[in-house]
Amino acid sequence: MLTLAEAIEQLPSAPESREGYQRTSFKHWVDADGNGCNTRSDVLIAESQVMPTVEARCRVVTGEWFSYYDGVTVTDPGGLDIDHMVPLAEAWDSGASEWDATRREAYANDLGAEASLAAVTARTNRSKADKDPAEWMPPLADARCTYLADWVGTKLRWRLAVDDAEKAALVALSDGCGEQVDYEPAP
Repeated sequence: MLTLAEAIEQLPSAPESREGYQRTSFKHWVDADGNGCNTRSDVLIAESQVMPTVEARCRVVTGEWFSYYDGVTVTDPGGLDIDHMVPLAEAWDSGASEWDATRREAYANDLGAEASLAAVTARTNRSKADKDPAEWMPPLADARCTYLADWVGTKLRWRLAVDDAEKAALVALSDGCGEQVDYEPAP
């Protein structure tokens, strides 16, 4: 377990490049764990605060989710996006461009760490888009330290780099955060 400041210091630094990026390079929403549900459904089931209703083919139709980015409770799964903590394009920029298709698929469907994927309101996920913390932070101030710890933990888990602007933002934004970062390197 590391303090957030220690974890930020462990992030490798490198320039970013979007060259060659295509979202389709990351096959996502597959049945990553072989349970008959795609990754989106697995996250919805895991994060529902009440027992969700799941129909045939693992289609989640009701539940109750707390979107921690904006503090909104949602009962219709159609109002949620499953956010990749570190967006696919940002992962590409930060080192995933060097990975093979199998590793990119594992990243896009990472059920091995709670912070990797989060059910959040579609509105906040779309405002985030492919931005890093230098460009976007959750609108709910109380969520920001958790978000930074989740971001840094995901970058460390997947050995993804940060550029200078991202690292400076992480250092500045995390000032006063008491969060710990606990991560397990991705297989």
